[in-house]
Amino acid sequence: MVLFDNMTTVAIYTTLTVIVLLWYGARTNPFRIGGLFVKELTTSRSFLLHFAGLLAILFCNKIELKIENAYIDNSVNFAGLFQSIEGNFVSNLQHTFENPILTTVLSFIYVVVFQSLMITSIGIYTYQDKTKRMFYAICYAIMINYFIAIPFFLFFPVDEVWYHDPTVRFLMLDVFPNFETEYRALSGLNNCFPSLHTSISVTIAVLAIRSGNKRWAWFCSIICLCVLFSIFYLGIHWLIDMCGGLVLGLFASTVGLKLSSTTIRFRTKRRAIVATSPSSRSLVHEEAN
Repeated sequence: MVLFDNMTTVAIYTTLTVIVLLWYGARTNPFRIGGLFVKELTTSRSFLLHFAGLLAILFCNKIELKIENAYIDNSVNFAGLFQSIEGNFVSNLQHTFENPILTTVLSFIYVVVFQSLMITSIGIYTYQDKTKRMFYAICYAIMINYFIAIPFFLFFPVDEVWYHDPTVRFLMLDVFPNFETEYRALSGLNNCFPSLHTSISVTIAVLAIRSGNKRWAWFCSIICLCVLFSIFYLGIHWLIDMCGGLVLGLFASTVGLKLSSTTIRFRTKRRAIVATSPSSRSLVHEEAN
């Protein structure tokens, strides 16, 4: 079953999925959240800077792919080392569970739901948290994921399993035949370790749990487990990639939360200083008179 024809199809599915998830996770009109997000971008410098930083690191990932293709020696690869350590784990798992319906569902989760979780999380935390602690946390955490992963992608190349092991099929092509020409520009063929699909899914799940939104926490945790299974089932990642991604995701979410708390404390202290400054008191006195 062909599910995706091109990136336009992916974008349409992603947009619809985000709308549904915003409604589910925040229990409000998704377009209300969108309006609030735009308002925060235009009225809060801190909010704008954090979101700009998030976009910047995603742009750096695209630059990494260009640098890798132009300047990095692609003859060095560690996929053989990984397979010598873990054997035929991915091949055995894929052959055991391969099914057309499962392929369609997991491909949709891998391509659409995964990126929808990031977008929706930003929207939900913008809407639900007045201090924006969780918004800052997810921005920091995703940036940390990429900051740590990009050097590995450049200097520790590991081919995807299907490309290295002839006993493994790239099942994504069953539902997205043009994946290599349409989607590959977003994800290098040898950018396996650590698995960003794993690390970011874990990051989002941990932050959802810490957010106190139980509905969102349950959903993100279930999708995280589905993503962990899909990276093997579809023939993309090695078991070692997943382990590296798991450690990175836990680290990024923990540090992201600490950095966000520090940001909130700093902003609170700065407001207190401004409020108690002589010029501020004078202004208040004049207004009172």
